Amino acid sequence: MTNVTQMKCACESCLCIVSLSSAVMKDDKPYCGEACANGHQDGKGCGHTGCGCDK
Repeated sequence: MTNVTQMKCACESCLCIVSLSSAVMKDDKPYCGEACANGHQDGKGCGHTGCGCDK
């Protein structure tokens, strides 16, 4: 059996891979940060290099 330690951020437009140990969890889904977890209410992306998510 394999233990999953990393997953893609649950934000659909985000390209980030997050470590489950440091992910921001919301509704049992892993997000790379507060912006993604909160649905980008401020209209800004996650801020990680190379990732252009903003929704």
